[in-house]
Amino acid sequence: MREGERLMTICNSCRYCEGFCAVFPAMERRLRFSESDLNYLANLCHNCSECFYACQYAPPHEFAVNVPKVLAEIRVQSYRKYSWPGIICSAWLVTALGIVFTALALAFTPRTSGGDFYAAISHGAMVGFFGALGVLVLAFWCIALVRFWKEDQSRPALTVHAFLDALKAILTLSNLSSHGAGCTYPDERHSQARRVFHHFTFYGFLLCFASTSVAAIYDNFFGWRAPYAYLSVPVLLGALGGIGLIIGPLGLLALKMRRDPRIVDARQDGMDLSLIGLLLASGVTGLALMLLRGTAAMSPLLAIHLAVVAALFVTLPFGKFVHGIYRSAALLRNVLEQRHRDQGQHRGER
Repeated sequence: MREGERLMTICNSCRYCEGFCAVFPAMERRLRFSESDLNYLANLCHNCSECFYACQYAPPHEFAVNVPKVLAEIRVQSYRKYSWPGIICSAWLVTALGIVFTALALAFTPRTSGGDFYAAISHGAMVGFFGALGVLVLAFWCIALVRFWKEDQSRPALTVHAFLDALKAILTLSNLSSHGAGCTYPDERHSQARRVFHHFTFYGFLLCFASTSVAAIYDNFFGWRAPYAYLSVPVLLGALGGIGLIIGPLGLLALKMRRDPRIVDARQDGMDLSLIGLLLASGVTGLALMLLRGTAAMSPLLAIHLAVVAALFVTLPFGKFVHGIYRSAALLRNVLEQRHRDQGQHRGER
C-alpha cells in the first residue's frame, strides 16, 4: 500500500497520463490515498499498461514508477480483503478440484446408449445441485460487493444515467480501447487483441448462460425435454457460446505467453490460468457433448462437462472471475464520482 501511495502521489503531480484511462481522472480527484482509495483505483485499472510505456519516471529512472504492476499487486490484496471466506490463488488446487469432481461424476453416472441426458443424470439432480450452487455464488458475490461498496465514504446517489454509463463501459471494455488504438498489451505496440478476446470470453459465457436459461424455460414451462434440435434456440446459443469460450480463452492465453514481464504480477498466474483453463474446458466439453449426444459417449461427456462447470461455479466467488465483479463496481463508482463532481462544478458556476 505504501508503494501504491508513493506512485499515486508522483502521478498526481505529473498528470501526463490523465487521458489514457479512467484511473488517472479518478486519481486526480484525490489529494491523499487511503487503503480504500488504492483498492478502488487498483480495481478500476484494466492493466492496459499504456501509462508504463509513456512514463518518463518508469524504471530505470530512480523513481521506478510502474503503475500497472503495483496496482495489480494491490488488486489481488483487495480480492483477499473483500472475498469471503477467502481467495484461491493456486492453479494446482483448482486443477485438483476439477479432477475430483470429474472422477466423482464419472463414477456415479450410469452408461447409456445416448440421446437422453436425463437417463444419465436426472433433471432433479441437475437442477437441485446447480441451483443451490448458483444461490451460494450469488450470496458470496453480494457479500463481497457490500464489503467493497461500504469503503466508499462519499457514496453519491445512484442514478439511472450513471448506471447506464457504467454499463456501457463494462460491456464495451472502453478502457482497453485507448480511444480506438487499443491497449499496449502484450507489449508496447497498440492492439485491440486483448479487448477482442475478452469480448469472445465474456459474451461466450453470457450466451452459454442464456442457453441454459432458455432450456430451463422450455423444460419447466412447456414440458419440452432436452436434448433439443440443432437449430433450436438453446442449442444455437450454446454453440455460439461454446465457440466464444474456446476462441477467447485461447487468445488470452496466447497473449499471456507473450506479455512483457515488467507490467504484471507473475504471482497471479495461477489465478489467471485456472480461470482460462476452466472456461476453455467448459467450451470444449460443451461442444463435444452437443455433437456426440446421440452416441454412447454422451454419458461420460455429460459427466465431464458438468464436473468442469461445477468446478467453475465453485471458484467463481474465490478465483480470478471476481475481477469482473469488482471492476464493474469500480466503474460504477467512477461514473458516480465524476457526475457528482461535474454537478458541483456546475452549481459553482451558477
